[in-house]
Amino acid sequence: MPDRRLTPAQRKRNREAADWLLRNREAAQPEAEKAAFRRWLDRDAENCRAYEAAERLLGDARTAIQSEPSLHALKIRPARSVVLPSILVLAAAGALFLVADGPIRLQADVMSGAGDMPVVTLVDGSTMQLNASSAVAFDFSGKRRTVRLLRGQAFFEVAPDAARPFTVETERSRVTALGTAFDVRAGETETDVTVTQHAVLVEFTEDGRAPLRLEEGEQVSYAEETGVSDVRKADGVTALAWRRGQLSLDNAPLSYVIEEIDRHFSGRIVISSNALLQRRVSGTLSVTDTDAALQFLRTALKVRTHRIGPLIIVR
Repeated sequence: MPDRRLTPAQRKRNREAADWLLRNREAAQPEAEKAAFRRWLDRDAENCRAYEAAERLLGDARTAIQSEPSLHALKIRPARSVVLPSILVLAAAGALFLVADGPIRLQADVMSGAGDMPVVTLVDGSTMQLNASSAVAFDFSGKRRTVRLLRGQAFFEVAPDAARPFTVETERSRVTALGTAFDVRAGETETDVTVTQHAVLVEFTEDGRAPLRLEEGEQVSYAEETGVSDVRKADGVTALAWRRGQLSLDNAPLSYVIEEIDRHFSGRIVISSNALLQRRVSGTLSVTDTDAALQFLRTALKVRTHRIGPLIIVR
């Protein structure tokens, strides 16, 4: 557990700094917006410091992209989600992918890298294991215990404290423990909640329904395109295979599989066409071994992969 804890005001300032950084990169930025930015800087010296920190992170991202000259040669076809339209957009998205860590780093209390799945003991005695490339922020007080899953996936074993509810929040969900061990995955387009002990209350913030009670051995999901799924039975060993560095698949879309492999890869893996996104695959693979995982996909789906520097194209 790190000593640093960001206050809500600090997180808000850091989010604003990251937002201004991206808005200021627009060539045709309106004068009114430029004036609003200057007023934001003048309002508080801490705003200037936060913005300077965001600029340093952006500079690191530019350097990383410019150091790979072979990125200027490749063309790939346009598509949605993780599919990118051309090398120019690919380079920009690559930079944005790296810069996206800027806002995350400015908010997170704990982050895991591509090769890390750390187990962390929280200040209340609860334990948390992060999947690779995940990040969380804490807001613990005398009345509540809140963990914000900023990115990725985490498994929680919660220490009892009837006076302070334990809640995990993502962009799309709020999960409150009822005594409990559970897993939350915040994917690019889908959020999954799995309970392995006791029960939780799950509220999907974009759905508007009353909180759903999820019992031991059950799982529920929220997807941007389809909304809330039916509650389904979940085998804990299979659902938590990621904690052993494995991915257990049952007719899973390739987009999901690539997202999970990419979590353990220090570069970026993209899919070259819409047609591949929903190709389905079943089996068990090691996501911590990128080469072996991609070989599994080449064999199972007859796809091809092409590597250029830090990028892998699946086609």
